[in-house]
Amino acid sequence: MAEILILDDDQEICETLKSLCMRLRHSCRSAHSLSAGWDMVRGHNFDILFLDVRLPDGNGLDLLPELMAMADPPEVIILTGKGDPDGAELAIQGGAWDYILKPSSIREITLTLTRALKYRVEKKGKTEADLPDIGKVIGVGPRMKACFQLMAQAARSEANLLITGETGTGKELFARTIHDNSARAGGKFVFVDCASLTESLVESTLFGHRKGAFTGAQDSRIGLIKLADQGTLFLDEIGEMPLSIQKSFLRVLQERTFRAVGDTQEQSSNFRLIAATNRNLEEMVDTGEFRSDLLFRVATIRLPLPPLRQRTEDIEALAAFKTAQLCAQYGMPVKSMDEDFLETLQNYPWPGNVRELFNIIERAIISAGSEQNLFAMHLPRQLRIQVAKEQIRQLTGSEMLSSGEGIHADDDASKIGQEIFQDIFDRPLPSLKSFKSASEKIYLSELIRQSGGEISRILSISGLSRSHLYALLKKYGLSIQADEPRT
Repeated sequence: MAEILILDDDQEICETLKSLCMRLRHSCRSAHSLSAGWDMVRGHNFDILFLDVRLPDGNGLDLLPELMAMADPPEVIILTGKGDPDGAELAIQGGAWDYILKPSSIREITLTLTRALKYRVEKKGKTEADLPDIGKVIGVGPRMKACFQLMAQAARSEANLLITGETGTGKELFARTIHDNSARAGGKFVFVDCASLTESLVESTLFGHRKGAFTGAQDSRIGLIKLADQGTLFLDEIGEMPLSIQKSFLRVLQERTFRAVGDTQEQSSNFRLIAATNRNLEEMVDTGEFRSDLLFRVATIRLPLPPLRQRTEDIEALAAFKTAQLCAQYGMPVKSMDEDFLETLQNYPWPGNVRELFNIIERAIISAGSEQNLFAMHLPRQLRIQVAKEQIRQLTGSEMLSSGEGIHADDDASKIGQEIFQDIFDRPLPSLKSFKSASEKIYLSELIRQSGGEISRILSISGLSRSHLYALLKKYGLSIQADEPRT
């Protein structure tokens, strides 16, 4: 007998589904709002959740991340009265089992429910040994947990795998982790950077060549494809592979045979292919830059990696990991991360993703030197400015700071004051204490930046006494670092 929850504000739908579940001898409950449903999910271990999209207090799809973050989430069947292809995509990407429309036939709902329960039984039968050793891959949020599940599937399989994601999201790290957890872990992991392959040498690099095959070929050379025999061949940025070589490589994937440049005999290589790209290969197929038949071959399994801005819950763990690693590398005690340091990291959009985060952490540690704690002031100035601008925009709907603005007169101060409070009454208000603290901290940070860290200018512009200034700096974990003298 399964435990089922129906989360829908339509009483008739709830009664119909309840009747169906009871006939199938399952236990069934219902709720009619997101908040009530979430309370029930947290307090009970349900097997199936029928989830409506349009609810009185929000969108049902917004509940998916919290559900997927649970240790044992229910299988979610989205049930909605309005067809929405984009909503269907969001539901499936978010981990939902299925997405069906109301009204649906009893037969269709029964079939979906039966399949979802069968899947759940089989999933529960898996042992912990099925889960991969994620090694240095760090993630605690629902998006990364979904990636780990796909990683486990890929590690158990020999199928070709395509890892997609923006630059710096960790595609190579995932590929290596999958290799280390696969049956080919004893073989080599051969890395090929397709972006660095010149069209004139790509065949020689991949397939190898015989002595004298071309000018400069003074010795025979084994290609990377042969080197990956019994192991994994990782093609990084496969979207950069020259179109002229794609047809030849397609045959290698189909037959696992190839001919070295200048050789008449074919060789074989039993490798597992993992490819990665930060480009949209489907769009490249449409523009004729990538072969559709090659895309079908390399993308048997797909593993999309989310950008860091979509998994901010992982930033603290990533920063702590890199801080400990760098401190050990530099032979210094592990530094602590102050609250304002982490808050700034979590409010930055990270266009360079994890790679950029790790680079910024290293710069902060170097900036801190022998200091024990990492504060926001140890972060690059431009990063702090961007975060401050965004915080002000969220509070006021406009940006106060720009590189050309100064704080020099009462008129300027009046203008800034107007901009800070512009439209504030049309927005949800924070507590007065929180707003005052945020505004005061932003003001001080920008004041330090615009004054170049000169105490006399800071005191003159702000009207603060020296003792009051230092008290505020201590309160907000700020420090003054004067700019280097201009030459």
